[in-house]
Amino acid sequence: MSAGPVGKQIQSIYRDRLGQFTGGGQYESQNLLAAMYEGRASGEEHVKLSVYSPPDLARPTFKEATSQGFKSTRIGESFGPSWSTHWFKVQITVPSDLQKKDHLELHWDASNEGLIWTEEGEPLQGLTGGGERVEWILPKSFRDGKEHMIYIEMACNRMFGNSPGGDSIQPPDPNKYFQLQTADIVAVNLEARALFVDFWLIGDGAREFPGDSWESHEAQQIGNAIVDAFIAGHGSKESIIECRKIAQKYLGDKVDSSKVYETDTQPIVFAIGNCHIDTCWLWPWAETKRKIARSWSIQCDLLDRYPEYRFVGSQAQQYKWLEQLYPSLYDRVKAKVKKGTFQPIGGSWVEHDTNMPSGESLVRQFLYGQRFFESHFGDRCTTFWLPDTFGYSSQLPQLCRLAGMSRFFTQKLSWNNINSFPHTTFNWVSLDGSQVLCHMSPAETYTAEAHFGDVKRSVSQHKSMDQDATSLLAFGKGDGGGGPTFQQIEKLRRCRGISDNVGLLPRVKMGDSVEDFFARLEKKAENGTKFVTWYGELYFELHRGTYTTQANNKRNNRKSEIMLHDVEYLATLASIKDSSYKYPKKDIDDMWENTLLCQFHDCLPGTCIEMCYDDSDELYAKVFETGEKLMKEALSTLGFSREVSAQQDIVALNTLPWHRAEIVQLPGASSKTPEYALIDGNMGIANIMTLSSSAKSTASIKEIEKGVFQLSNNHYKLEVEGGTITSLVDLTVNREIIAKGGKANQLVIFDDKPLYWQAWDVEVYHLESREVLPAGRTEILEQGPHRVSVITETKISERSWVKTTISLAASVEDQPSYVEMASEVEWRENMKFLKVEFPVDIVNTEASYETQYGIMRRPTHYNTSWDMAKFEVCCHKWADLSENGYGVSILNDSKYGFATCGNMMRLSLLRAPKAPDAHADMGRHHIRYAILPHAGPLDSRTVRTASNFNHPMRLLASASSSHSLLSSITLHGSPALVLDCIKRGEDDADVSRGEFARSTGRSVILRVYESLGGRARGEIRVAEEVGVRRVWRCNLLEDDEGEVEMRRGRAEIELRAFEVATFRLQL
Repeated sequence: MSAGPVGKQIQSIYRDRLGQFTGGGQYESQNLLAAMYEGRASGEEHVKLSVYSPPDLARPTFKEATSQGFKSTRIGESFGPSWSTHWFKVQITVPSDLQKKDHLELHWDASNEGLIWTEEGEPLQGLTGGGERVEWILPKSFRDGKEHMIYIEMACNRMFGNSPGGDSIQPPDPNKYFQLQTADIVAVNLEARALFVDFWLIGDGAREFPGDSWESHEAQQIGNAIVDAFIAGHGSKESIIECRKIAQKYLGDKVDSSKVYETDTQPIVFAIGNCHIDTCWLWPWAETKRKIARSWSIQCDLLDRYPEYRFVGSQAQQYKWLEQLYPSLYDRVKAKVKKGTFQPIGGSWVEHDTNMPSGESLVRQFLYGQRFFESHFGDRCTTFWLPDTFGYSSQLPQLCRLAGMSRFFTQKLSWNNINSFPHTTFNWVSLDGSQVLCHMSPAETYTAEAHFGDVKRSVSQHKSMDQDATSLLAFGKGDGGGGPTFQQIEKLRRCRGISDNVGLLPRVKMGDSVEDFFARLEKKAENGTKFVTWYGELYFELHRGTYTTQANNKRNNRKSEIMLHDVEYLATLASIKDSSYKYPKKDIDDMWENTLLCQFHDCLPGTCIEMCYDDSDELYAKVFETGEKLMKEALSTLGFSREVSAQQDIVALNTLPWHRAEIVQLPGASSKTPEYALIDGNMGIANIMTLSSSAKSTASIKEIEKGVFQLSNNHYKLEVEGGTITSLVDLTVNREIIAKGGKANQLVIFDDKPLYWQAWDVEVYHLESREVLPAGRTEILEQGPHRVSVITETKISERSWVKTTISLAASVEDQPSYVEMASEVEWRENMKFLKVEFPVDIVNTEASYETQYGIMRRPTHYNTSWDMAKFEVCCHKWADLSENGYGVSILNDSKYGFATCGNMMRLSLLRAPKAPDAHADMGRHHIRYAILPHAGPLDSRTVRTASNFNHPMRLLASASSSHSLLSSITLHGSPALVLDCIKRGEDDADVSRGEFARSTGRSVILRVYESLGGRARGEIRVAEEVGVRRVWRCNLLEDDEGEVEMRRGRAEIELRAFEVATFRLQL
């Protein structure tokens, strides 16, 4: 019986009371925070500080920095500016009154990143700053009363760079300074720290379990009982121990060790640590290299302290940097890899964009990534890990499979801002029918804080529960690196304790790998579980502006891919011709690694700060310089020179695997009277025939009325007025291409202010701000007979203009003819989007776009929100709108953004975002694009002409009459088949760099794909002089998978729709 009146608790009051126990503010001196530390020592007597500040934003090595003179400094001083480095000599003497304390830490906080080094130069642990990850556990050996020295390398940037104010994507402030606020020896009450985490999770249970549930009420009761016990015991050590006993009623008695996971209950959420270090973003590459050391040293320490903890690290490039710059830390990581706790993952060189790189670039991401992981750690990856890329190409499942990966993890589509992606675990089907098992974390983040809510959402937001309820929880500080904290690991222990002791919360487990997680899913599939399927691209309904931002960077990407194609082709043939020629594997590797690095998912999309593009410009310049050198050397071996003069025999080099016949302007002729030639030939050396004015096929131009010009050849007749094409007639079928009343090559500009992510996004409402740019004066630039052109200058604003040349060359026999536009743009706009329009007289509900090794078909209408979401899409070298019997392709030499709405085709040219790079795209641009009408369906004419448009033939001086070797490896048969790559085998005896055992003999690798979407047969033909003995079909990693019969230098092949096949010719 009650001794007196007893009232019912007011739930909201008692729940809100819980926040007082661990919060800052007016009660901090009376609550648990006041009991966290048992002592503190600072000042010169205990923490003596001196500093060396390198000049000119230099980032010296440990040896370089510690050999310099250091000057005395103290807490309260500020260090900067942004991106500078400061090395601190920290001399620590633990006072006698702290030497017997249970746990001592150095707390260091300057609100910026740092790395602790031993006196001998071993990196120990990273620091984040700003109150987060500011502690370093002092070794027991420091408790002897003597002075001990460490170094701290301070980086004058926060985790997310140096943006001014609280908006991290704004351009960095170059003059930020950071005050050293804390440099203390601290005695930590570990029981109080543990109680803090106990109480955190119990409080979450009170707040986040359903309000009418027993579990929520029980959490609130226990939380209040802990507060009462703490008050009753005056916050003493004994009261804290008592509070932890009370907490066990809710959490269980195993949360202080990994034994919490050793129960016979079945988990459904599997937690894995990661730190997703953006290889560049709001900081330059040089800072990323230090972020890797800071982050992974932290994780090595946590792996030592928490036996259940597992950490995944992706991106072979980052491991390579670690090996080069921090060899002792790399050895520490490698030891953890061998133990199985630090787990390499992903199989790619970097976490790359998948929309814009070429098919061969995607192959090389896997080839270079998997070879690095296997050569350094003994195993290839089986899971493609790509949590933060802005959409996923339709051919990734096929390429993953061919690179030894059957699994794919991401979560980015949870950011969609129009439609919610409907699946969590599913089979993703490529254009060719290949499949990978895909899992998208239902917590909808790759940087979960390991909160109660993250675990809860791993089930509540799971969309594939009908097939399987399990999920991955990828947790840890990310983007800027860092990774999981000890608090996050402790929280997950308590989440498991709640699940086993109380229930309702999904049961979480640590200790398994990502491979373990997918292996269970694959086992279920083997046993009959039918996971849902998703066919084609995983289109990301956000960040559509990334197809266009940083145009010159994208142009460099396209040009480097083309150069690498040509270098490998020529070097391969040179190595066959002359055994004394050394295939330049190291230089080619360097070119590829630099190109692949620049394809990182913030660099190529254009979403980095300006410093990153200074870096990428430098790398691309190296790629082009090296490429030119390698081509010169290979051509010299083959008997050719790039130095062309009138006294030499001039030939043309066609590096594409089909016949080409094109009219080109010869070098050295006067611009007023240009000299043209017809280049005609198959792959290899093509003939050059100088054209006379009496040539059979000509182009003509005339002004048919003031300001209206008619350009024509045997295929087309077009009319140009004010820089736009008002009529384009295909004379071969007597058909008008331009929609009635429409104007092609119409420059239009849009207001471009997305909801937040400036460099990333363009929103659907921008289309409502369409403004036609006024026509300028058009003049004849070239009058034939081999090429005619007009030039128009269009004023965009007081500071911006476009000079567009529209050209038409004489048609060449049965070769497709196109209308070419070349624009020179001075671009100085602010949050504007420049596009060019082509309204065509074609009707279809779908348009076609080139993607890697295939074609994506997308709606031209807005019937559903899924259709409308694709108002801006990615394409490669061409986009096409066709109806039965006729179509129009738009070609480009460096653009990736496109839209087709009804019959309006729009190529995206330039954007002008102001964050995170305030000067993105400002300056001069050169852009080429073309209109290619075609009678009949979309076919190999578009595929080949677009490739020709991007691969201009090179004029060479020939010192040899024997040119057969350059056309000694060819592909015949279906025109849908494309021979896309000719290179040497990675492990050939005369090529290998020693990563793996050298194979005997020499080999040539061929990459072939089916480009149109149907089964295709062909024949690889190899000349006798090449000396092929056998032919093998292999995967992307060049493992032989089956022999292909070869008779008299010919091997028959058959590919299914959009299949990618690799063949090894054994010489």
